[in-house]
Amino acid sequence: MKYLHLIWAALFRSKTRTSLTLLSVVAAFLLFGMLDSVRVAFNSGGEVAGANRMITMSRLSITQMLPYSLTEQVRATPGVKDAAFAAWFGGIYRDPKNFFANFSVSENYLDLYPEFKLPPEQKKAWLADRTGAIVGESLARQHGWKIGDTIPLQATIFPTKGSNNWPFTLRGIYKVDDPKQKGQERVMFFHWKYFDEANDYVKGRIGWFVVAPDSGAVADRAALAIDKLSANSDHETKTQSEAAFNQSFAKQFADIGLIVTAIMGAVFFTLLLLTGNTMAQAVRERIPELAVLKTIGFSNRSVLWLVLGESVLLVVLGGAIGLGFAALLVPVVSAGSGGMIQLPGLLPQTWAMGLGLAALIGVVVGLLPALRGMRLNIVDALAGR
Repeated sequence: MKYLHLIWAALFRSKTRTSLTLLSVVAAFLLFGMLDSVRVAFNSGGEVAGANRMITMSRLSITQMLPYSLTEQVRATPGVKDAAFAAWFGGIYRDPKNFFANFSVSENYLDLYPEFKLPPEQKKAWLADRTGAIVGESLARQHGWKIGDTIPLQATIFPTKGSNNWPFTLRGIYKVDDPKQKGQERVMFFHWKYFDEANDYVKGRIGWFVVAPDSGAVADRAALAIDKLSANSDHETKTQSEAAFNQSFAKQFADIGLIVTAIMGAVFFTLLLLTGNTMAQAVRERIPELAVLKTIGFSNRSVLWLVLGESVLLVVLGGAIGLGFAALLVPVVSAGSGGMIQLPGLLPQTWAMGLGLAALIGVVVGLLPALRGMRLNIVDALAGR
């Protein structure tokens, strides 16, 4: 650390070049922090109240529906406390840009989701209304809906009586207390019985079961028992934890981890070239200065550490600033999305990984210039050769 003042002075000898390089490093690690938050958010599905829940779906695909007749068999399976079911509807409210998830569900569906807080009188009103619907608070706030309003959805898959118009009456608005799960408030639920009676295409079919096992200890055995119910049939099932289901559902659209890795690989490769060029140029300009340092007694190892320290300091400083900006921006993005995007704050693992990568990049880009400085021949360097 005794040479820190020399390293700092050398780093900002060319203020413009260093500032531009530092800005590039900050941008790279800002992007790293934001994308890692996205990766963590997608990989942490199901980490909420009731994470012990399991999902039973078709072994082929979530788009393949299951027979309603399985319901009582699933509920009667040893190790199962209760089971509900749901089916994707895919309706559109006024404009495709207003997309939000909407499902038809069994009447006991909310019993398996205690984190959804619905006033008892609203739940009673919903259960009593065949065309009633409930929505999350964030969704109701976005569209200005109030209890008693009519919500017209346009079907994209399931018409009713030859028409795509499905009007629902809003009977309840639920809340989710956990701020990290506010995205769960952007969902609409309505009665599966109404869907089954009114749609023109499918009868007696559901999308998936939500299963509450008696305890975590018997969850695996219950999952195997449920899947045996449909073994060797045309509707074989796959039962897994809700967290695993959420991740596999997200991967049907894209492998977020792979995308993040690919983007960051490209960013850091570009960063290597940029900072490597900066350090190489800085050392070329300072060859006479490094020769003087050797002349007055600096050892080869000291010169090596001076140049290497300059490189590491540049990248680590930029990395820390970039991660700091990411930590500030992540909550802003989550809040500004109205609950649609819920990103966790920058975790300690993200900070450790980011700063570790910064130090590694600093060593890699500074090693060759540092070795060149260490091997300088004093006479040749002072003579300009």
